[in-house]
Formats: sequence, structure tokens, C-alpha cells
Amino acid sequence: MRHGSQIDPPNRFEGMRAERDWEQLEWDQEYRRQVERREIQYLKDESKSIVSQNRSPDIPFRFSLNPYRGCAHGCSYCYARPTHEYLGLNAGLDFETKIIVKHDAPRLFREFLARRSWVPEPISFSGVTDCYQPAEREFRLTRQCLEVALECRQPVSIITKNALVLRDLDLLQAMAKLRLVHVYVSLTTLEPQLARDMEPRTSIPSARLRAVETLAAAGVPVGVMMAPVVPGLTDAEIPAVLKAAAAAGAEAANYVMLRLPLTVQAVFREWLQRARPLQAEKVLGLLRDARDGQLNSAAFGERMRGRGERAEQIGQMFRLFKQQLQLADALPRQDASQFQPPKPQSGQLRLF
Repeated sequence: MRHGSQIDPPNRFEGMRAERDWEQLEWDQEYRRQVERREIQYLKDESKSIVSQNRSPDIPFRFSLNPYRGCAHGCSYCYARPTHEYLGLNAGLDFETKIIVKHDAPRLFREFLARRSWVPEPISFSGVTDCYQPAEREFRLTRQCLEVALECRQPVSIITKNALVLRDLDLLQAMAKLRLVHVYVSLTTLEPQLARDMEPRTSIPSARLRAVETLAAAGVPVGVMMAPVVPGLTDAEIPAVLKAAAAAGAEAANYVMLRLPLTVQAVFREWLQRARPLQAEKVLGLLRDARDGQLNSAAFGERMRGRGERAEQIGQMFRLFKQQLQLADALPRQDASQFQPPKPQSGQLRLF
């Protein structure tokens, strides 16, 4: 089993950590393989709520729903990795092999939409981890939540890098006819080997483009997110990615500069040295050029786009080709006026 990370970086909230003495384990190849090719575990989540509220001015949605914590896609750059540290786990191998499953997500979503205080507006699926990651094949929680959304005429937006989204084409097409949904497919590169190395358990680029094409043909508003753009590794592909997206039927496109917050930096650097050793220093150097000399910035207004000459060059290139290909900045806004609160479990309707 391939992993994006090969390390267990220390949890920043813990005062003590254990280090494997690899010198003493040098000849124990079976143990090394066991550590490096860890099996995926699905752990039950006991959360009492499912919809989170975001107040960041850099993020174009206020509410999000995530049926899973952690992500088996194993993307080496994933900005969500440090969220596993709140659970007493680590942002490396734990994040991609210990997946927290919110089995009650559909029920909790229904209860959230039944609140009298809820003023309907779009809810984003995959604000943190991918709602169509491999766990969804087994647990089908995203599909069940979409069924709730369709029943209640609740608008949603989806971002994913997995072609599994097409499994739910029937629901998405029905929601699209009511102007309730749009989908963004994350496409970081067109090179199959780079995608396999950097995002080991995602759909290959051609499968993602087929997903865009199929969604567009079915009348589902679909766009492409180049997230992230990695300076010195994927930025040169911007024209090709946008051309492929437009040819497949994407209506809109956007991008995010590579972010390396907290422990993500250790995970990405380890991956870069292991998977692309000859390019490692160049990539890190160009990232610093796009981050005002740093590898990361948490400042609002620049964390998604970077800062400096390199960041501006990337932004200009993206805007130029997007304009030439007539790709919009965003998909048409969903219609929240049709919202209908779910019926209570008792079956009795509200009086007011």
C-alpha cells in the first residue's frame, strides 16, 4: 500500500515522543515493511454535530460538512494533516491510515437542517478532507447526506479529487435541475506518475477529467481547482491543465498556492526528498520566492495565493489562460430559496 508520508512526526500537543531506533532494526525488514505499509483502520466517531462554521475571509463558504476525519488519499501536501493532532494522533502516517468515520452524519445533518434558527445557504462538502475518499465506497455517508440535501432542497457545493463522485450522478443531476449543487474537481497535474507519487490513492488525472466531462454532459455545473500549485513542480502545467479542463466542459477554474502549515512542512519535505530528490531544493527555493522568503504564511489575504514576484507570475499566468479559455472565476450560485425543513422523525409537521 502506497503512502504519501513515510514518517510519524511528533504531535505538537504532546510533551513526549517515542523514536524508533532504526539502527537496531536495520535487519528486521518485516518490521520495516509493517511500519512503512500500514493498513488503513476505520475508527468510529462520536461527534454530536456535523456542520462546522468557518469565519476565514480567504474561504468562499461559511458552512461545511465532513463525513470523515483523516484521508486515505495520502496527499503529501494536504493542509488538513495537523487536524489529526487534536485527536492525539499524528499528521503523517496516522492521518492517512487512521480514518475517523462519522457514521451518524446523515442523521446529524437532518437534525441540523431541522433547526428553527437555520437560514439556508450553501454548505460545502469536503471543507477539510475529501468526502469521496476510499472510505466512501464502503460507508456511503456522502451519498446519504446528499439524499438529505435533495429532500430538503438544501444547496451544497462539493470539491473532490476522486472520480467516485460519478457514482452519485443521479442525485447530482436531480439537484442540478433545481440549481442546488455545483462540483469542483481538484486537478493538480496531468502527469500520471507525479499524481501517483504525490497523491497516491486518488483517481488518476485522466479519470478526473472524465468525471468533469461526465458531470458537464449531465448538466451539473462543474469547475476545476488546481489545488495546490507547487512552484517548480506543477506551475508549468497551468496552461495544459486549464486547456484540458475547458475541453472537458469545466465552466470555472481557480487555484491555491501550496501551503505548508505546521506539521505539513515536515511531511512534504520528507516526501520531496524521497520522491523527487533532484528537484527538492529547487522546489523549496521557488516556494520561498512565492511566500516572501518563507515556506508558509498564515496571514489572511496571502496564504492562498502567496506573495512576491513568483506568486504574481503564477497568478498572472493563471488569469491569462483562464481568460483565453473563457473560464469563469466561480460557478453560478445555488438557489437557497427552495429550502424545505426535514419532516420530524415523528412524521408530524410544524405548525409555524
